[in-house]
Amino acid sequence: MTAGPHFFFSSHANWRWFILATVLIGATMSALDVSIANIALPTLKKYYGIPLSLDEWIAMAYMLTLTIFLPLFGRLADMFGRTRMYSLGFIIFTIGSALCGVAPRIEFMISARVLQAIGAGLLQANSVAIVTQSFPKNELGKAIGIQGAVQAISMAIGPFLGGLLINLNLFGTQWRSIFYINIPIGILGTFAAFYILPKDKKPKVREKMDYLGSITFASALLFLVLALNESRKLGWQSETIVAYLAAFVILFFAFAYTECKLHCPMMDFKLYKIYDFSAGIITGFFSYYVLFGVLFIMPFYLENILKFSAFTAGALLTPMPITMSLIAPIAGSFSDRYGPQIMTSLGMFICAIAASCFTFCSRSPHIGILIAEFAAMGLGMGLFTPPNNSSVMGCVPEERLGSAGGILNMMRASGNVFGIDLSGLIITSITAAYLSAKGFPHINASNVPYQLRQSGFMRGFIVVNITFTALSLLSAAITMTKKGRTKMAKEHFLSE
Repeated sequence: MTAGPHFFFSSHANWRWFILATVLIGATMSALDVSIANIALPTLKKYYGIPLSLDEWIAMAYMLTLTIFLPLFGRLADMFGRTRMYSLGFIIFTIGSALCGVAPRIEFMISARVLQAIGAGLLQANSVAIVTQSFPKNELGKAIGIQGAVQAISMAIGPFLGGLLINLNLFGTQWRSIFYINIPIGILGTFAAFYILPKDKKPKVREKMDYLGSITFASALLFLVLALNESRKLGWQSETIVAYLAAFVILFFAFAYTECKLHCPMMDFKLYKIYDFSAGIITGFFSYYVLFGVLFIMPFYLENILKFSAFTAGALLTPMPITMSLIAPIAGSFSDRYGPQIMTSLGMFICAIAASCFTFCSRSPHIGILIAEFAAMGLGMGLFTPPNNSSVMGCVPEERLGSAGGILNMMRASGNVFGIDLSGLIITSITAAYLSAKGFPHINASNVPYQLRQSGFMRGFIVVNITFTALSLLSAAITMTKKGRTKMAKEHFLSE
C-alpha cells in the first residue's frame, strides 16, 4: 500500500492512523450536517412558510439520495478506486453546502441538499472500507469505534452549534451559517485526502457497471418513499399512492431478478449468505430508524410542546451523541477481544429502555429525567454501532469491501429515511384522526384550537416511541443469534 502524492509518513509504523484521521474529517462533516439540519427544521419551516410534509424533505431529500446511491458508490469504489471516490466526495459535498447556504426558495434548498448528499454518499460508502483495509482485524473494532466516537461528537456539537448559530444570526445570515460551516471543513478534507490516503490498487479484473440494476433499485426506492410521504395528504386509497406502490413492487422485483442473473451485479446478493453480514445489516437498519426517528421528533416536542428555543432544544439533545462518543471506542475495543454479540445485544436493549421511557414524556417533564433518557439512548447506540459495523465489515473479502460498505451505509441511511418519514406519517395520521373526531377534519386549518393540536401530537408521539421500543427489542434478539457463524459462512461464500 502506497501513499498519496506527497505523504512523507508512508513508511511509518503508525501510517494507518493518519489514514483514519483523514477519514474522520469526512465523518465529522457528514455527521455535523445531519444534526445541524435536523435542529433547524422548525426554523426552516417558519422561514419558508411550508407545511411539515414539505419541511421533512429538507432532511428526506438528503437521506433518500444517500440511500439510493450508496450501493452504487460502493460498487464504483471497488471498480475505480476508493480514494478517488472519497476525494471527489469532499469536493461535491463542499459545493452542495455552499448552495444550501444561498438557497432562496425551498425548491432550491431541496435540490442543493440532493447535491450535498451525493458528496456525502461518496464519503460514507468508502470510509468504513478504507478503514477496514488499513487496519488489522485485532484493531478494526477500535478504529471503527473511534470513527463512531468522532461522528457522535459531531452530532453532539451539531444541535448545540446549529441552535447557537440560528440564535446569533451572525452577519445577518440567519440559518444559512449552519451550511457555510461545512465549507472550511470540506476544503481541509479535500487536501488531506489528496496527500494522505493510499493510492488505489488496480483491480485484477475489470468488471462491468450494472446500469440496469442501479436504475431499477433507485427508482423502486424513490416510489416507495414517495408513497409513504404523499399518503398523508392523499390517503392510502388514492390512485396516485396505489400507482406508486405498484411501481415500487414491479421495479424491486425487476431489480432482484436482474441482480441474480448478472455476473457483476450492483448489489452482490451472495454477501447475504454470510449470516453475520445479514444480521448486522438488518439490525443496523433498525438501530438508525430508532436513532434518527428520535432526533427528528424530539425538536418538535421540545420546541412546540415544551416551548424551548432552538438553542435550548439543541442543548438538551446533546447528551445523546456525547454519550455515544464516550462509549463507542470502548465498545469497539471490547468487541475486538470478546466478539460483538454482548455489546450489540446490550446496546439495543438499553435503547429499548430509553424509548419506552419516552412514551411517558408529558407536557411538563422533569428535565433531569429527560436528559438521562437521552443519555441512555446514546449509551445504547454507542454500545451497538462500532461492534456491529466491525462484524459486518470483518466477514467479507477485501475485493468486496466497497460493496459491503455501501450496503451497510445504505441500510443506515434507509433507517434514517424511514425513521423520519414513518415517524412523521404516524404522528400526522394520529393527529389528523384525533382532530377529525373532535370536529376538525382538516389538520392544517387555522381554526384548530392549539390545545387540541398539542393533544393530537402527543398521542402520535407516544405511538411512535412504542414502535422504537419494539424495534430495539427485536434488534437485541437478532444480535444474540450471531455468535460463531461468521467464519463458516465466509468460507462458504469464498468457496463459490
